[in-house]
Amino acid sequence: METTVIITSFKEPKTIGRAIEAFQKQKTKKKFDILVSAPDKETLDVAKKYDVKIFKDPGKGKMFALNILFKKVKSDILILTDGDVYVNDKAIEEILNLFENPNIGCVTGRPVPIENRKTKYGYWANFLFDAAHKIRQKAFKNKKFIECSGYLFAFRKDQIKKIPLDVAEDSIIPFFFAHRGYLIGYASKAEVYVKNVNNWKDWVKQKIRTSKAHETLEKYINTRKIRRVKTFSTESKGIFSLFVYPRTPKQVLWSIELAFARLYMWARTFWDTKAKSKHYGDNWERVDSTK
Repeated sequence: METTVIITSFKEPKTIGRAIEAFQKQKTKKKFDILVSAPDKETLDVAKKYDVKIFKDPGKGKMFALNILFKKVKSDILILTDGDVYVNDKAIEEILNLFENPNIGCVTGRPVPIENRKTKYGYWANFLFDAAHKIRQKAFKNKKFIECSGYLFAFRKDQIKKIPLDVAEDSIIPFFFAHRGYLIGYASKAEVYVKNVNNWKDWVKQKIRTSKAHETLEKYINTRKIRRVKTFSTESKGIFSLFVYPRTPKQVLWSIELAFARLYMWARTFWDTKAKSKHYGDNWERVDSTK
């Protein structure tokens, strides 16, 4: 299978080199190309120092750039990731091994926070990432639908020609495959390391944007046939796990705060999308504390 890794980036000259090097250090005999896509000169200047392909996108947003690349890149498998994260040395091997099964059309890796539990936002990140891991692990075992992580996921290129601009790529692409009868794979040993936000303003900004990206799915997908995983109702059912996760009294307090923070996030998302008709839009948006 001919494979291309597409690293999309925006004003990340400090981290793009680390992202590239992580793929160049893969422990695999499988062949793959690396393509870096970014609209800004400073990121591309760093990328040009490596043996990778370069694409200067028009700066109109991530989905806009990906649609151009879907026409340009002819590989069988596309692996998508970002310029501000990095993978472990078995990521390629673990992901491509799952594609040996012809029934699998899309595969997601496992996001892992680089922060520990000693700070509130590090604790929140660990809980949310661990919860997502358990959901994906169980769903894959039972051959149920899995929502992918935009930090690292892959799919069969011949099935995707174009994606809408008002919904995130990691939201819509797995649904497209599921509706066509494919399974979604979970490569739990393909880890992608993520620096998370460290303040309230960035946390709210990031989570609301992510939630809005899922609220637009109904325009393109019958979510009654294949249920969304990231919804207020499904998250509410998992509230108990939030209170068995803490190890210290301080973490119990952080769990309570996270419950109210998620409630606030969903309320804001509902208000913006339903009351004010402010939906997700495709544009490059930087969250500084994640860099």
